[in-house]
This record gives sequence, structure tokens and C-alpha cells, in this order.
Amino acid sequence: MPIDFTFGFAPLILALVFLIVASLKILREYERGVVFLLGRFWRVKGPGLIIIVPGIQQMVRVDLRVVAMDVPSQDVISRDNVSVKVNAVLYFRVVDPQKAIIQVEQYMVATSQLAQTTLRAVLGKHELDEMLSERERLNLDVQKILDAQTEGWGIKVTNVEIKHVDLNETMVRAIARQAEAERERRAKVIHADGEKQAAQALMEAAEMLSREPAAMQLRYLQTLTQVAGDRSSTIVFPVPVEMMERFFARNAEKD
Repeated sequence: MPIDFTFGFAPLILALVFLIVASLKILREYERGVVFLLGRFWRVKGPGLIIIVPGIQQMVRVDLRVVAMDVPSQDVISRDNVSVKVNAVLYFRVVDPQKAIIQVEQYMVATSQLAQTTLRAVLGKHELDEMLSERERLNLDVQKILDAQTEGWGIKVTNVEIKHVDLNETMVRAIARQAEAERERRAKVIHADGEKQAAQALMEAAEMLSREPAAMQLRYLQTLTQVAGDRSSTIVFPVPVEMMERFFARNAEKD
């Protein structure tokens, strides 16, 4: 009587199929797999279809896309002793999957904590006016420091953007008063500069008229013509002594 081995090989076939399925891993274009062989680093694989031997090899997936991480609001005391709350957004990506997995535990958490401490340290060296008016420079300073410190983790910090600098109501009112005082100062300076220019122009005109007596007389006559056009009942107009002397001299000659 022949022996049926079908039921005897069925568990083995199922185990083999399960092993093959478990060995196949698919990595997307933006993913890499850090493979360990018996606990030791072996190589970085991907993207595409890769084979992992279960029990002997282990794989850790790493995403290579840019990560936008929100840095929580931080209490910062500026160099001029003003307390503010500052939050930012951090953009970074993994450029070396091997270092990101081996050199640091949970590189996402480590990068977030480093960004918070660096943000407080850098902004604490600057005054409030610089925080409000020179954000681009401060963003670049924070980005350079983070990029240098995370280089050993296989991480590239591409950009840092400070989003908000929140002040308390007292500081908001103080800044508003300072801005108003600055506007008033500029208005007074502009007014004084205009008065100075007008005085300079009048002085130059007076010097020019003093060199030409005839021009002075014509100017008086022009002014008399303008005043005569008004309907005022009484007009008091000063007459230069030189004009009166010339007038009397001419009358004396005629006599």
C-alpha cells in the first residue's frame, strides 16, 4: 500500500512559503534599509526589493525625505533682560542612514531637543530689537549651529525659521510708546531741517538783493502791487530809507 506524504510535507511547504514572504522587503524610493547581520552593521540597502534572512538579519527603515519639525515655544531672556516666548520650525533630512541609526538613539527626538536648547542659547545673546528686525540672520545662526552638531548623526539641517516672538502686554505698550516717540522725533527733525533750508534760501535771497539796490526796489514795488489787490481799508507798508532819500534828492534837483 503506497504511503501518502502530502500531509507530511504540507507544514514544511507552508513554513517555507512564510519564510520567503518574510524575507522579501520593499523599500520606496525615499526609503533606505539599515541591515544588521547577527547584531553587527552589514550594509545599507534600497530602494526596491531586498531580501532579509529572518532571525539572522534585521532591518531598520530610514526615511530620507525632508522633515518639518515644529520647535515648541521656548522662554527666552534677551541680552537686554526682556522675557519673550519664541517658537520656530526646523527643516532637516537624513543624509547618512548608517549614522542616523547607529550614532544616536531616536534621532528625531535628539534633533528636537537640540533645536530647543540651541534656539534659547542663540537668541539669549541678542537684544529684543534684533529678534524682531533681524530674523534672517538669527535663522542662519541657529541653522549653522544645528547643522554642525548634527553632522555626526548623519543629519543635514537645511533651514530654520523663527515663526513668532511673543511679548507680554507691558512690553507691547512700551514698544508702541517707543515707536511713537521715534516718529515724533523724526517729524521734528524733518521740520527743523525744512526751517533750516528755508532760512538758508532767505539769506541767499537777501544777499542777492542787497547787492542790487534796483532789484530791492522792484521787489518792493511787486509787493505793493500784490497788497493793493486786497480790499483792506488800511495798508501799512515800510519804505526803505534809501528810496526816500533818492526821492527827496530828485525833487530837490527839479526845484
